Amino acid sequence: MEKKENSIIKISSISELHNLLQLPGPLHPLVSLIDNEKMSIKEDWAGRSFMFNFYKISYKYSTSGKMGYGQGYYDFNEGGMMFTAPGQILSPEENAEYCGSTLLIHPDFIRNYPLAKNIKNLGFFSYDTNEALHLSDQEKTIMKGLLDSIKNELNTAIDEVSQDVIVSYTEVLLNYSNRFYKRQFITRKAVNSDLLTKMEKVLADYFNDQQTLTTGLPTVEFLASELNLSPHYLSDMLRNITGQNAQQHIHEKLIEKAKEYLTATNFSVSEVAYALGFEHPQSFNKLFKKKTDQTPLSYRQLFN
Repeated sequence: MEKKENSIIKISSISELHNLLQLPGPLHPLVSLIDNEKMSIKEDWAGRSFMFNFYKISYKYSTSGKMGYGQGYYDFNEGGMMFTAPGQILSPEENAEYCGSTLLIHPDFIRNYPLAKNIKNLGFFSYDTNEALHLSDQEKTIMKGLLDSIKNELNTAIDEVSQDVIVSYTEVLLNYSNRFYKRQFITRKAVNSDLLTKMEKVLADYFNDQQTLTTGLPTVEFLASELNLSPHYLSDMLRNITGQNAQQHIHEKLIEKAKEYLTATNFSVSEVAYALGFEHPQSFNKLFKKKTDQTPLSYRQLFN
């Protein structure tokens, strides 16, 4: 572990993190369940940013301080469940006291299991802290029960099936997390509907102001930034509300604008493509045909 002023500290192993948090060594080198109340970061490392080489799944609540993540902070007074994948940056707030548990899993621990592939498809590992999973009392009971089962397994003498059992509990925990996030999208329907309205306006303004001429096609990252959301959260939210992800919404608005150009202007098909931000007219033709089952030219001819 290398210490440099104002640099990100990279933590490669779970044992290394235990040492940083002034905890006894982990019971298993590739997986650990930490009691958050027992964590105490070394004084000379406080206020620094960290990058872990392993997955972190945690339920936290706090009566003092906030948790930094990327460019922002998240208030943990109410508590939330967070998921971070290897390579993401975390910034613990100095003197903050957290309750709850944190599960650490090195990729090598699940490498020979289907979970190694499936975990990469779970969008919530890329959510921002303000998109944490908030649990009902019943959901907390389920999650705490699963974490306790993992804890008990780690405290049992390691044998040839221990890894299978822990991976199974982790898979169930992540399946419940996925379910509870879907529930959260539903219970936040009013808020999400407002976001959907705002997104529609952002896209409409983008095309109407002809930003495509200078910045090209709108991206999911641009849209998420305008809404103060992470790209994965935006797409998952939209998929649960409308059945379409963010990219599909962009394409829908783009086709709508293309039809406007084709019916209300004398632009050639190539000029329409460039006006919409396409570098190559062929790409526009291909997308238009895919979405409408017609070429741009045949669509225009319907109105002439």
